[in-house]
Amino acid sequence: MRRAIVSLNRVWIALCTVLVCSPMGWAAPNLIWIMADDLGYGDLGCYGQKVIQTPRLDQMAREGLRFTQFYAGATVCAPSRSVLMTGQHHGHTRVRGNAGTVNPKAQALRPEDLTVAKTLQSAGYRTALVGKWGLGDIGLAESGLPRKQGFEYFFGYLNQHHAHNHFPSFLWRNEERVPLPNVITAVGETGAGYATEAKIYADDLFVDEAIKFVNQNKNQPFFLYWSMVIPHANNERNRDLKDGAHVPDYGPYATQNWPNQDKGQAAMITRLDTNVGKMLDELRRLGLAENTVVIFTSDNGPHNESNHNLSRFQPAGPLTGIKRSLTEGGIRVPCIAWWPGTVAAAKQSDHVAYHGDWFATACELTGAAKPSDLDSISFAATLRSNPAAQAKHEFLYWEFHERGFSQAALYQGRWKAIRERNPEAPIALYDLHSDIGEKLDISSSNSIIARKLDDYLKSARSESADWPIRTEVPKKK
Repeated sequence: MRRAIVSLNRVWIALCTVLVCSPMGWAAPNLIWIMADDLGYGDLGCYGQKVIQTPRLDQMAREGLRFTQFYAGATVCAPSRSVLMTGQHHGHTRVRGNAGTVNPKAQALRPEDLTVAKTLQSAGYRTALVGKWGLGDIGLAESGLPRKQGFEYFFGYLNQHHAHNHFPSFLWRNEERVPLPNVITAVGETGAGYATEAKIYADDLFVDEAIKFVNQNKNQPFFLYWSMVIPHANNERNRDLKDGAHVPDYGPYATQNWPNQDKGQAAMITRLDTNVGKMLDELRRLGLAENTVVIFTSDNGPHNESNHNLSRFQPAGPLTGIKRSLTEGGIRVPCIAWWPGTVAAAKQSDHVAYHGDWFATACELTGAAKPSDLDSISFAATLRSNPAAQAKHEFLYWEFHERGFSQAALYQGRWKAIRERNPEAPIALYDLHSDIGEKLDISSSNSIIARKLDDYLKSARSESADWPIRTEVPKKK
């Protein structure tokens, strides 16, 4: 009896949190975070793309808010997702790099980690993850499995190498393996490889599953993390067949006089665009649009791993660099916010934000208690067109552990410092207000700002046994 009373009390508290403590005073909104995989700042028409067709995301931008200086949590997959989940910047979050099968525990969240999903779940939200996870795996690092990190329901890929294959032989529903009829040439033991008989495209399943979750929970508050795989390359297929852009068809690009890799890359992005449109249409059909915040973004900058022609598409737009770079092209990403009736239509914002800010934003929007140890500032005021009330970051921080140890920081949304491959290396300094392409190092002529950023980089991170600082080993001549 006592347990039953305690359980009812918890339900009542959660209900009060959602219905009474919300900022709107009556009902907190549903939350949908849609994240593409390796989509560049310049890959969408509303961000300047001239070749690839993205009509639905362009419409989303016309109906909502487009951020012009929004950043990924990291320049590669796993740490970017860790920053999103924990609301801690790259030097504080649990997972700071792509460890893969070499050290899977270093690429998994732990029981003591507090995620935005756990927090929303405690506030009475139904929570689901559809698509790619990358922060825990069956038999390798089970502490990070989605259902141990705040998601009631999961469907998709656990392992990021498995997620390279868009036509997999299986996916996961919670902790149960779901076989698919695709026949693959396996590479390794993670499920990676490529299809020799391609029948079912994973991202087509994901949009159906995401829409199904929304329908099942239309009468209660929900948080959906829809983590697409497109337009990530199939790296293994590219190594063997020299074409990592595997799609069911080339869509509107089938008749273009382009290499298949270029057709496939463009088709993936247009397919992604169509799928986002399906979700927005369904929210309107269900009458949920005015009470649902939808954020669309990417996990990091664009890739070059499908063997496609970067110069054809200019996926980073005016920015320098791509995925695995700490220049703007590797970390500045598209971000569109859509919330009809609250987010003003056809607006753009230069507010500087990043993935880690989603935690605080979700807490403010829902009335959930924000943890005290976050590197997270809510951008809810920007969503509500109230820039005077919008708090700002003094610094943003990134690091990169491949090929040595590199760091980057942004100060006051303007001054960008990068230290390459050695913690003792001098920094390069750029003024993004006048040099968005980071062409001119001005560290020598701006010594005070350079010193401030240098000091910050030396103190910004906490030590991690899983992610120690490594100095690049010089190549033998």
